[in-house]
Amino acid sequence: MTPTAFALIVLAGLIHAGWNIVAKKAAGDARFAFFTAFIMMLLWAPLGWWLGRDVVPTWGRTEWALVVASGVLHVFYYVILLRGYRKADLTVVYPLARGSGPLLSSLVAIVFLGERISALGAAGIAGVVLGVFLIAGGPGLWRAAHDPVARKRVRKGMFYGVLTGAFIASYTLVDGYAVRWLLMSPILVDYMGNFVRVALLAPAVLRDRATAWVLWQKQWRYALAVAAVSPIAYVLVLYAMQQAPLSHVAPAREVSMLFAALIGGQLLGEGERGLRILGACCIAAGVAALGLG
Repeated sequence: MTPTAFALIVLAGLIHAGWNIVAKKAAGDARFAFFTAFIMMLLWAPLGWWLGRDVVPTWGRTEWALVVASGVLHVFYYVILLRGYRKADLTVVYPLARGSGPLLSSLVAIVFLGERISALGAAGIAGVVLGVFLIAGGPGLWRAAHDPVARKRVRKGMFYGVLTGAFIASYTLVDGYAVRWLLMSPILVDYMGNFVRVALLAPAVLRDRATAWVLWQKQWRYALAVAAVSPIAYVLVLYAMQQAPLSHVAPAREVSMLFAALIGGQLLGEGERGLRILGACCIAAGVAALGLG
């Protein structure tokens, strides 16, 4: 992994952890997802037009198919993530989502796309997986708690976390193929895919406009914050994918757990700090191993 790709991933991780904390505080659903996608469409329109005016008309069926697939997968990912945040703790949902997603995408990249990884890189993946497991609660995830309510909440967090991770793996592979093998612009892949997200999420708002308006008044500030910074985080990752193997980039994104553990856990008061710090150290070691391997 090049130093540039590594730096892009670290910066993206900080931004990613930040907007997820904001999304958690918003406590939104599919309508909040629409708000963020719609604001994103307007906010980033000048850049999208500038970069796409000469490029987008040249796209063929393959490029458009990838953009549509990316948009659909991102919708499922975001809606399921938001639902998990409403029903469980961020410090359970976020680590499991971020850990299972890159693990799956790396395995697919190695098995089906022919990418290779060294023993040190494989150890890095293991460190990342162990770290997110510890941050999510370690052995306590299986014991859950003696309190049935807490146990049910943890299990819901595990379910939504892993399901979110499956969609993370899916869109990572689709978008990674688009920017690395077809050399599509990372910014355009994300921005044009956002039109698909707006179209798919619009019915959630149109079905009950009165309720949507009430939610908009409560959530627009959170939506604006997410729309302003979340594309930056993901585009940085896509640029990193153009410079380093997908099987390295996907797990290395888990550096965001360092920031989520130290910032999100403090702000939201979730989880055991000892396990969270130990998990963060495992992730740091894993990311370093990936950078070297």
